[in-house]
Amino acid sequence: MKSSFLSQPHRPFFILGVVNAVIMMTFFAFSYKGVLTMVIDPLFFHVYTIIFTVFINFFLGFVFTTYPRFTAVEPISQDIYTHIFFSMLLGSVIFLLGAYLSVWISLGAMFIITYANYKSVDLLQKIYRTSPIDDLDDAYWILRSFQISVIANILMIISLFIQPIQDIAIAVSFFMFGIFLTFAVGQRMIPFFSHSMSQKNPYFVKTIFILFILKTSFFSFEINDYIKYLEILIDLILFALLLKKFLRWNLFEIKPAPILWILHIGLFWLPAAFFIDALALIAEILLETSFSFLGIHLIALGFLSTLLIGFGTRVTYGHSGQVPQASGLVLWLFYFTQIVVLTRFLYSINIGLIWNMEILFYISFGAWFVLFGLWAYKFLPVLIKGS
Repeated sequence: MKSSFLSQPHRPFFILGVVNAVIMMTFFAFSYKGVLTMVIDPLFFHVYTIIFTVFINFFLGFVFTTYPRFTAVEPISQDIYTHIFFSMLLGSVIFLLGAYLSVWISLGAMFIITYANYKSVDLLQKIYRTSPIDDLDDAYWILRSFQISVIANILMIISLFIQPIQDIAIAVSFFMFGIFLTFAVGQRMIPFFSHSMSQKNPYFVKTIFILFILKTSFFSFEINDYIKYLEILIDLILFALLLKKFLRWNLFEIKPAPILWILHIGLFWLPAAFFIDALALIAEILLETSFSFLGIHLIALGFLSTLLIGFGTRVTYGHSGQVPQASGLVLWLFYFTQIVVLTRFLYSINIGLIWNMEILFYISFGAWFVLFGLWAYKFLPVLIKGS
């Protein structure tokens, strides 16, 4: 069983990612509502665990499986990726314990996770350097995002003790690692899966990367309305450029199966979320209120989480000898991803308009729990057994 469980890189990392998605969000919800008391800031716990114990493990499972294929090199040996996996597992467990026992325990866990993060980047760099392929543009941007993740992890460690840089650490972790990496993978794989014949623009990804840097900078220093207006401008530029590019892929000209249209939905959530983020920031200025990071959560749930569910399902099916398709429970889960997005949208609107409907928090949390819980129910047996 142990040999089967670790025989392919996506399997242990996907399992750790989905288990952490349920466990970490549950403990965050209890602590955020005062049922349990953490020794660290619950919001810090939320951001760090979602990015560096949930999303990163899905990323590693996917990239360790596909990156060697991108670059035409030999698959990653089992002893290398299992070392990284067990480091991630150890760091996740210790961080959860430290959140309730001691900030120093949490710090030690973050060093373990950062070590695993660094080892994964070192591995991807070696693969990139030994690739015989001439066109490594997409592989470059995936590697660049993972390199930034190490910097982001270090910034998160520092921000645990130096509060003023916490916004910078969170912004770099979220935009330059989580979202840009998902974008870099999606802009390569989704047109390929969709058989899009649109010509590739060599400056497109680089332009988006620069705009993400600007978005990260303005998000980190929202000290007055003038900075917010600049952030709104960047949001609208990202919306326009991304939407224009995605429409040129002519994805609506085909009638895709659910295993593909879930990726299309996730893809178009990116420009849509930036547009909604711009509207939310304008409303915050005019109404002098806060919508609790409405746009950020729409990017994280609508774009990132939808693509994780879509790609995760496709990879799990494809590498277990099954045809990548969606029906029954899996099809229902694809629809339910959008219900999760909607519940979080309503919760943010509730905060901004001071409706005081506390039930929306529990509905939003419950929807996340159901989504990843049922995905785990469906796919954990496949990931563990391999078929």
